Amino acid sequence: MNRQPYHHGNLPSALLQAAEEELALHGIERFSLRAVAKRAGVSHAAPAHHFRDLRGMLTALAARGYERLLAFQGRRQAAAAPDPRARIVASGLGYIDFAIAHPALFRLMFASDRPDRDDPRFATASLQTFEKLVAETEAIANRNPYRDPAAMKDLMASWALVHGLAELIVSGRAERPLGLSALQDDERDALLTDIVQRLASAGG
Repeated sequence: MNRQPYHHGNLPSALLQAAEEELALHGIERFSLRAVAKRAGVSHAAPAHHFRDLRGMLTALAARGYERLLAFQGRRQAAAAPDPRARIVASGLGYIDFAIAHPALFRLMFASDRPDRDDPRFATASLQTFEKLVAETEAIANRNPYRDPAAMKDLMASWALVHGLAELIVSGRAERPLGLSALQDDERDALLTDIVQRLASAGG
């Protein structure tokens, strides 16, 4: 299989691209700095030079995943109506889009203990995704979740619905009840939208 060559003008970015490919193809169990270096076509020492160790690279990869998750959500919202309910539904659909497109990265971000969650870039990126949901919930409920326990419960219900649906889809467990693989893109979108719209009722 022919792969596009890496451009090493920005070596850390090229290494993260290679790392994501390794993660997607071989999973966390077989992930190694040596394999990433080989895939990127650089010396075996290059990943450690830029990311210190295996955990450092996985942390940087997960942090970039959160940044890309926000981009997926933003694309959905750019095509949605401007009202708060439409925006939170679009955000949820973007979350699911990301999980489907990058299942291994999605699991690294949310289900793995390998990233250092105290790392500044990781902490900032993951907090940004949470603050986005805080703002979206407040726009619907007219109550700040940090100050209103009921609004925080609404937020957690929204997050649980979307994250749970995303996990069920990428794990294959949603296929039998929903039959997503047999649907056209617009049919799948309509079905997922109908499910995710249930979160928009959380704010009453």
